[in-house]
Amino acid sequence: MSLCLTDVTLTYPDGDTRLTALDRVCLDVPRGTLTAVVGPSGSGKSSLLAVAATLVTPDTGTVTIDGVATSGLSRGELARLRRRGIGIVFQQPNLLPSLTAAEQLQVMAQIDGRAPRSARVLAGELLDAVGLADQAGRRPHQLSGGQRQRVNIARALMNDPTVLLVDEPTSALDHERGAAVLDLLTRLTHQRATATVLVTHDRAHLTAADRVVEVHDGRLRRAAGNR
Repeated sequence: MSLCLTDVTLTYPDGDTRLTALDRVCLDVPRGTLTAVVGPSGSGKSSLLAVAATLVTPDTGTVTIDGVATSGLSRGELARLRRRGIGIVFQQPNLLPSLTAAEQLQVMAQIDGRAPRSARVLAGELLDAVGLADQAGRRPHQLSGGQRQRVNIARALMNDPTVLLVDEPTSALDHERGAAVLDLLTRLTHQRATATVLVTHDRAHLTAADRVVEVHDGRLRRAAGNR
């Protein structure tokens, strides 16, 4: 397994008590598969994603990424793991207005200290993979909402992550563009062998997911009719 959460419990302060966001959650996501996580608002989906991204440390339990247990890592080691091993697709693309589509990707490689030439080549390959090779020189205001989200996905893949975490990628898109983005994520997951977790409210386009799980009151269960 490339992403494994084992008996993860996460609580937050709530007055004189603590609110349980995740309750003994176990989740295994192999490379090359996409697991969709659904559930109502406040059920724990965002908390699950934050723990998987090592942005939040659980009270108890273990998060393992590509065979490495994250609980024993220092802050610097966790930062390197996120930079090189985890790709995050945020709900809003948050692209830098002054940068072209290609430059949005290249800056990720530069942060990691990679050579500019190799960064340009890889950025071109990824933009081609998401169907935007002809838009590489355009800035965010020149792209549609669906195109900006595709740049967002390509940027998350720039450092060849083992784990890809995706937060509500279709929330700002219409039905057709949302379906295209989910199809793209499924294809890239299989092609690039990432362990992908997709958090979404939208159940309409989940037939291509390898597995669908539901979160209710911080507890995880397999969705009905899941293969």
